[in-house]
Amino acid sequence: MKMSGDIKVHIETGVALVSIANPPVNAISRQMLTRITEVFDSLHHHPGANVAILAGTGDRAFCAGADLKDTSEDAWRTADHGRSMRTALESIYECAIPVIAAVNGPALGGGLALVAACDYAIASERATFGLPEIDMGVLGGARHAARLFPINAVRRMHYSAIRIDAMEAYRLGAVLRVVPHSRLMAEAMGEAAMLAAKMPRGLRLAKENLNAIEWMDLKNGYRFEQTRTDLLCQTRDAVEARAAYLERRPPVFIGE
Repeated sequence: MKMSGDIKVHIETGVALVSIANPPVNAISRQMLTRITEVFDSLHHHPGANVAILAGTGDRAFCAGADLKDTSEDAWRTADHGRSMRTALESIYECAIPVIAAVNGPALGGGLALVAACDYAIASERATFGLPEIDMGVLGGARHAARLFPINAVRRMHYSAIRIDAMEAYRLGAVLRVVPHSRLMAEAMGEAAMLAAKMPRGLRLAKENLNAIEWMDLKNGYRFEQTRTDLLCQTRDAVEARAAYLERRPPVFIGE
């Protein structure tokens, strides 16, 4: 069966651009969720990718959530759809490299959860964020939204289906910055290029560390960080980084 929409990938100069492509509003079908999982799992050990950007194609939306036109067999069986969504979100969150969301328009329901699964987000001035599920007889997305927004904002979004605009999302700390719509991808690519220039092993250990300590208390979290530091210090790139700092020159990393 032909897939409704697609997930496109382009890797260049250390940056993997992953694009949600299902016009007009980039709604996601179950098959697209499977593809998201495949793509982000493949980036774990990809030698050419140090950072990923998750973006929506076109100008109308980042991702409007589940594809209500998905007519694939059993597309809306709750358990199966939920499992596909969870696996896709986990593949982004657990991806070995940092993932930046470039939010070009509405990120609704599952689309908001996709943003929340990323490390952080840069938003266009046209971006909005919402949980419209209650108006369609379903629930979901609130727990992921709580990684971005204060719980009182999440509760209002969940009960009311009212959207939050880009500047309010910035005020609440949900996005790193808001940029003119025409500058969004340039800003996201610039941010990704800055990260991609860091030592590859350092980025991967930093991602592993941040994911782990998010769920730990202070004492255990700091202990875990120290174990990642011990691992990183033993790499050739870490030795190079320290030498370059002392010699006041740019480091040359080899990924070891």
